[in-house]
Amino acid sequence: MTSPTSTRLGASDLTVFPLALGGNVFGWTSDEAQSFAVLDAFAAAGGNFVDTADVYSAWAPGNSGGESETVLGRWIAARGNRADVVVATKVGSHPEFKGLKAANIAAATEASLGRLGIDHIDLLYTHFDDESTPVEEIITALDALVRAGKVRHIAASNISPARLRASLAFSDREGLARYVALQPQYNLVSRDTYEGELAEVAAANGLAAVPYYGLASGFLTGKYRAGGPAVDSVRAGGAARHLDTPRGLKVLEALDTVAADHDAEVATVALAWLLAQPTVAAPIASARTVEQLPALVAVAELALSEAELALLTDASA
Repeated sequence: MTSPTSTRLGASDLTVFPLALGGNVFGWTSDEAQSFAVLDAFAAAGGNFVDTADVYSAWAPGNSGGESETVLGRWIAARGNRADVVVATKVGSHPEFKGLKAANIAAATEASLGRLGIDHIDLLYTHFDDESTPVEEIITALDALVRAGKVRHIAASNISPARLRASLAFSDREGLARYVALQPQYNLVSRDTYEGELAEVAAANGLAAVPYYGLASGFLTGKYRAGGPAVDSVRAGGAARHLDTPRGLKVLEALDTVAADHDAEVATVALAWLLAQPTVAAPIASARTVEQLPALVAVAELALSEAELALLTDASA
């Protein structure tokens, strides 16, 4: 099985590198200079798909949301490379723009465009579904942004199969913009959220999956080990919890086996398994430093055999 160096994102006209660089660390654990260095290295490796959100990183002391978009926008302006970058961001979670009412979607998108310093967003996600708002209102608001040229394509994240199905049906019935991608939580130790009905809806409707937490908050990099040295990371707690599960330990063992056979990093193998799954176009992973990046972009070159994929799938069952 050969890993692609670029892929078409669902039914869209977007061609992306098979890894989306997560921008959640920009302006948070990675300052502007570090973020620019990571983005430069990603672009040099052939990467073109960057994922951010308007809420990143409102949770950090001193931040109010939008810091990641601002850093990404400054990098694009400094490098003059807007045409070479597929910009994906999300609305609905910024402290000043909560929810998916039509007026809020419009205002949040304008704010994102301002921070990014661009005239259109390539892929706009609804960050978390807002079940208090009818899908008809959400899709109509998103369609207006597409018709205005402010957004090229729309997508959904953290949505139920029923609401996703209803959204797609409304788009089809009314001839409005249609979701082309879905961003679920999905990785070797968190398969239940996506596999099953949600994946079936995506497959039946030609949606590309762009999974977040592709490395399970760093657990699937292999740097968190039982009895090993403590890792200084804001994500350490989320990653280490998998060490207490039989599945987590089995997955690490299988990853170690496959990684050794390919002389590859554990993280690369974990992402390669994800990329090989039906509907997955590009997993998301973030790098705080340039040194963390090679293991991520190497997924574009790593081909896993059917036996290796089965070994990992069985270990993660």
